[in-house]
Amino acid sequence: MSTAHSAMPNLSKQEALLLKVCGMRETDNIQDLVQLQPEWMGFIFFPKSVRYAEEVLTTETIKNIPATVKKVGVFVNEQYEIILEKVNSYSLDAVQLHGEESPALCRKLSSAGNLTVIKAFSVDDAFDFKKLSPYEETCHYYLFDTKGKQYGGNGTTFNWDILANYTGQTPFFLSGGLDLEHAAAIKNLNLPLLKGLDINSCFELRPGLKDINKVKSFIEKIRS
Repeated sequence: MSTAHSAMPNLSKQEALLLKVCGMRETDNIQDLVQLQPEWMGFIFFPKSVRYAEEVLTTETIKNIPATVKKVGVFVNEQYEIILEKVNSYSLDAVQLHGEESPALCRKLSSAGNLTVIKAFSVDDAFDFKKLSPYEETCHYYLFDTKGKQYGGNGTTFNWDILANYTGQTPFFLSGGLDLEHAAAIKNLNLPLLKGLDINSCFELRPGLKDINKVKSFIEKIRS
C-alpha cells in the first residue's frame, strides 16, 4: 500500500476523526470497549458473517449502551422493513449498508427519523468513483472498504492513493484492514472529506472479540 500523500498537521481534538469499532458481539467486551468511548460501535446483522451479533446478543445489551456511543447496525442486501424493525428493536442510531443496496433505499432510510445512513463500497485499484454519483445526497456517509471475498472483515488494506480520484461531496469513513501500524500514515492523509475510521478484524483476539488494549493504543496514537 502506498502512503505517499502530502502531509497535513496533526488533527486537533476538535478535528479528530470519528472512530467506529465494528463486529462487536460479546457483552463483556462491549462493556470494556464503552470505557474507551469510541464514537460509534458496529453490530453485524448479516447471518452469514462470523461476527453475526443477533444470535448471541440480547436487545437490552445493545439498547443499554450509553448514548455517547452511537450504535450502528450493519446489513447486507436486507429489506427496508426488516432494517427498520432491527433499528427499532435495538435502538440503533445508524445503519451501514454493505451490499448492493440502491440509492432509493439509502434515501428512504435517510428519511426515516433521525437515522444516520452509511453506504459501504468495496474498493480496488480499478474502482470507478463515477458509480457513486447516483448516491450523492442519499446518505450521510460513504465507507470505503477493501474489495475481497467477504462483505467486509477481509483484513487487508487497499491502495489509499486511489481516494484522490474521489470528487464527490459526501464525507466518508476509511476501512479495510486498518491496524495499529497504520496510525501515523492515517494522520498524514490529505483527504478533507475523510471523517472517520472503521476498525475490525485486525484488532481481534478472535472474530467478534476485540483486543481492548490494542484498540486503546490505536486511539491514543490517532488522537495524539
